[in-house]
Amino acid sequence: MSIHASGSPENVILAQNVNGRLRAETKITAARAFLFRALGLGVFAALAGIGLGAASYGYAYMNQFDTAAEKIAAAMQAALSDVTLKTKGEVTLTDNVLKLEGAPPKSAGTPAPTQAQLGKDAAPASKATVNTTFTVFKQVPYMDGQIVTGWNFRANEDQPFQQYCYFSRRTNEAKGQVEMKIDLAMDGKTLPQPQKSDVNLAILASNCVWHEGKGI
Repeated sequence: MSIHASGSPENVILAQNVNGRLRAETKITAARAFLFRALGLGVFAALAGIGLGAASYGYAYMNQFDTAAEKIAAAMQAALSDVTLKTKGEVTLTDNVLKLEGAPPKSAGTPAPTQAQLGKDAAPASKATVNTTFTVFKQVPYMDGQIVTGWNFRANEDQPFQQYCYFSRRTNEAKGQVEMKIDLAMDGKTLPQPQKSDVNLAILASNCVWHEGKGI
């Protein structure tokens, strides 16, 4: 072995051994550092891959439900667009509804007789002129009797030309049935109170039913 250093051979050999060992340890340290760096990069890459995979999975999972909801909504819309709804109903008339064929014009709520009831062709033997009128009665129960309001109409007229109101009560007597009648009002106005009477005409007349809610 040739020695290219000054000093004794022993010192030269020792120095070379020391230098060789130091170089070897330096290489070992560098290799360890490289290994640690490689492990660090590997762990970082693995964690990054796991995070990216989790994010991708979450996005795909949510997008899958959104797509399913959209598909369900589209299917329902298509199904409803082809559906035809059919309904069946009935219209019933109560006993208070009456239709008169051929009746003369009348205002709302005012009944009118039919042509047959008016007896248009009826005439006396004398051939005198006939004036036709008809009366609509409104009854209000009161105590043991009733208060009756009469509306007198001329044919083909919607407004009564006369109204009157009275209290009526029927009793059974030994001779038969007897009707008591007390006149209360005329054309929306209460009649004068009799001096010798316990019946208050104003109180009873408050139950009269005048045409359109008011007197003439």
